[in-house]
Amino acid sequence: MTGFDDLAGGLKALERRSLYRRRRVAASPAGREIEVDGRRLLNFCSNDYLGLAADPRVTAAFVAGARRWGVGSGASHLVTGHTAAHHALEEALADFTGRPRALLFASGYAANTGTLNALVGRADAVFEDRLNHASLIDGGRLSGAAFHWYAHGDLADLAAQLGTVGAGPGRRLVVTDSTFSMDGDCADIAALAGLARGHDAWLMVDDAHGCGVLGPGGRGLVDPARFGVDDVPVLVGTLGKAFGTAGAFVAGSEALIETLVQRARPYVYSTALPAALAEATLESLRIAQDEEWRRERLRAHVARFRAGAATLGLSLLPSQTPIQPLLVGDSSAALALSKALADRGVLVAAIRPPTVPAGTARLRITFSAAHDAADVDRLLEALAAAAAAVVPGAP
Repeated sequence: MTGFDDLAGGLKALERRSLYRRRRVAASPAGREIEVDGRRLLNFCSNDYLGLAADPRVTAAFVAGARRWGVGSGASHLVTGHTAAHHALEEALADFTGRPRALLFASGYAANTGTLNALVGRADAVFEDRLNHASLIDGGRLSGAAFHWYAHGDLADLAAQLGTVGAGPGRRLVVTDSTFSMDGDCADIAALAGLARGHDAWLMVDDAHGCGVLGPGGRGLVDPARFGVDDVPVLVGTLGKAFGTAGAFVAGSEALIETLVQRARPYVYSTALPAALAEATLESLRIAQDEEWRRERLRAHVARFRAGAATLGLSLLPSQTPIQPLLVGDSSAALALSKALADRGVLVAAIRPPTVPAGTARLRITFSAAHDAADVDRLLEALAAAAAAVVPGAP
């Protein structure tokens, strides 16, 4: 008898509580429609906000990059894996964010955990929004710094905690998502920057769901016309959402980026992303900047959906972003509603604890520039029919 004999029992317990997670096997590229389990479904649960993941121009850049560079980098950035393509992308991202330098990471998770662990340790303190992404939370805890929660979006609570810790020799780092991935609401970057400065702290913002989508030119909530490195010293962005490829980056001062090159373990000890991916991302970054109609279409979809949902009496969270959560509450009910939508040809994922707090299971509906107005209307029709089938008396 070993301590691992209860693994099967634990899985069964998750199943009983409607918390068991199952992978879908897709048989088509990312896009407005996706083939899953032999069915073609209208896809409303992707983070491909600008519809670039399967854009022919991005694909062509990837193919050309693979022909030139091969399909693997062969080493970490600090050995022989850092190509001219990676370097060009870092320079383009620095320009896009209005910062002196940017540094590529293999994933957003690696960027967040690596950055936090490179910047703070046991003598320091981290202050995090309660609804931050798991990678920010894990990075803060793994750093060994004194870890402090503040209530979601509650600047008074953050100020009180910063004041309680008081001045000292250690570093203080305030950490927040810009757009919260499960609620779709946004942090008050200006207020957070002012609060951090007033308490001699740095501010780290993960703009994963804002970069490419929100702000002038899609530059995110950390708009370089408003916020410099003194306001937001650490900016994180991902490439696998609006830009449609993969990986992540950190942008900031020369000193910050060089510190990460030397000390961020996921950067130092990871094989670099394929150079072909950097070539593809350079193209998607160009498209994202040039084609404002993509962001305009997203805004129109959100407005159309929210107006229709209000007519149907659906309980949406107050988001103006492409993330539109439909609050259900019970995990089994969220699963049932997701299934009922799939039966009607629409794919929306049910999000359950621990990804969201207990009692707040939801459908996380996301929009893409690849959708059209008719797709939004079809979603609303399917939601009305699915809710009526699953929840007696529902609108």
